[in-house]
Amino acid sequence: MDRIKTNGYERFLDVGRTLIGLIWPRTCLVCDHPIEATNHASALCVACQQQIPWIEPPFCGRCGLPFAGAMNEPFQCEHCRGLIFHFRYAVAAVRAEGVPRQAIHRLKYERRWMIVSVLADWLIKAARTWVDWNEVDAIVPVPLHPRKKRIRQFNQAEWLADALSRVVARPVIRDAVVRVRDTPTQTLLGREARARNLRGAFAVRKPRAVAGQRLVLVDDVFTTGVTMDACGKVLRDAQAADVVALTVARGV
Repeated sequence: MDRIKTNGYERFLDVGRTLIGLIWPRTCLVCDHPIEATNHASALCVACQQQIPWIEPPFCGRCGLPFAGAMNEPFQCEHCRGLIFHFRYAVAAVRAEGVPRQAIHRLKYERRWMIVSVLADWLIKAARTWVDWNEVDAIVPVPLHPRKKRIRQFNQAEWLADALSRVVARPVIRDAVVRVRDTPTQTLLGREARARNLRGAFAVRKPRAVAGQRLVLVDDVFTTGVTMDACGKVLRDAQAADVVALTVARGV
């Protein structure tokens, strides 16, 4: 009897959603094209869903850079072999191109705040697949400088960390890492220039909160790894036991 009621209720909701969709058609959060009335579960149209460049193995075991072809053994890419990172490894959900790149830009630069739910879903999928949460104590979002946060009005890394926390049942340590120096944009800089740009930019405000903790550091995009590494360094200097880097997208 309960099952019959549940099915009837679900059919009622489907009809209601369809009628609402006919009166107020929903549009895709990325491309603004109409979403089919029967596509209740997604904020993206079918075309955008089909173009999401998911990251699957093989990818570098340190920086998460994806590779084409078949490879069953763990490996490190040539880029990582000469580098010392202050995070144990980095993983991401999607490539930072096409639909994901457009989604991130619309959130950050057009303030399409609803898109954070889409990015969070992608992040959570990667978190469940590639992170062992039995080995994690807390989540730390990558910070923005206060001036930049006032201008943007939000920090997408904090929103992503909050969404992840609700799913994996791990606390978010807010302001564990703070940005103490306001640096120019890194968009057009290479890895060495980015490293110079971020030197001394971060500090740990709550050393007692991170000491001995196994942490997942969260951000929207991993490009060269310099930002994650700079945050990882100050966390490890504050005696964090472990740092894993997790992002929505990976630059390729």
